[in-house]
Amino acid sequence: MSHPRHILLGPQAGMHALPVCDHYSGVPARMRKSLQLQAQLTQEMGACVFDVTLDCEDGAATGAELEQARTVTDLLHEFQSPSAAQGEKVRIGVRLHPVDHAAFALDVQTIVGGAAGQLAFVMLPKVESRAQVDQALAHIDSHAGAIRLPIHVLIESPAALHQVFDIAAHPRVQSMSFGLMDFVSAHGGAIPASAMALGGPGAALDQFHHPLVLRAKMEIASACHAHGKVPSHCVVTELRDTVAIEAAARQAAQAFGFTRMWSIHPDQIRPILRGFAPSGDEVEQAAAIVHAAAQQDWAPIAVDGQLHDRASYRYFWQVLERAHRTAVVLPQPVRHYFV
Repeated sequence: MSHPRHILLGPQAGMHALPVCDHYSGVPARMRKSLQLQAQLTQEMGACVFDVTLDCEDGAATGAELEQARTVTDLLHEFQSPSAAQGEKVRIGVRLHPVDHAAFALDVQTIVGGAAGQLAFVMLPKVESRAQVDQALAHIDSHAGAIRLPIHVLIESPAALHQVFDIAAHPRVQSMSFGLMDFVSAHGGAIPASAMALGGPGAALDQFHHPLVLRAKMEIASACHAHGKVPSHCVVTELRDTVAIEAAARQAAQAFGFTRMWSIHPDQIRPILRGFAPSGDEVEQAAAIVHAAAQQDWAPIAVDGQLHDRASYRYFWQVLERAHRTAVVLPQPVRHYFV
């Protein structure tokens, strides 16, 4: 019997299948701790619930770009070895320098050339156009052999925002992220610093209220959904305010349509998972409707006096998938779909 994912989603079955949290780390000791934490939470939760992106752009000191690239390559081999992965390949990406940076070619040669098979994806920062994605891919593919790495892109300027639908349409782009702090800085002081923060004295113009920032978030999410890509929400700089981080994650998911979010501190990971997780009532309702629909071979049904058909089945199936990606324990009738 076909799986509900394929019955209900068809060609869109792979959409939004990435972990909801993408954790960034660039300092060597913290990169190692992040990868160790990923392994621990994978064992605890039974699935890889967050990606680790090893950062060359902001992680490398000026003049130490080659050393950083070699460190990243060594970590990829160490943590993707059969003994380290414990039979399950972990998800590790890398953020390279921008394509027009002098260290970009060095990053690609060292990391992609030395460990393409260990990478889950490559993040390209400061992408301004689709042509720039092609430029980067030409170099990446020349060092990756037969491997075609998924590409994530970071939108960080008003010019890039103007191109988001064209960039999202690129067949190799898997996910698009919003670079909040660079986006604000790119406006030459026209957007206040409060737009990089949450709440506080500038709450009326923080990152969830400033009109230009809101427009950027909505354009990125809309472009991703139009082309079946994963929209990834920006950082929260309040590193250890777990209440604020969870609230921001929930707002990013529910109000703006993001299905993934950056973490820049280990304490942010669990709040992000909670913020993106559906509520217990939502999961129970989704499980009941999907189970009843499967019993009727996906024909229309009535549940509590309300009609449901393939359109609502798709929605409630996606609730269950989001619950699974956020380590929510699923009700027994639907649990076998995720084994």
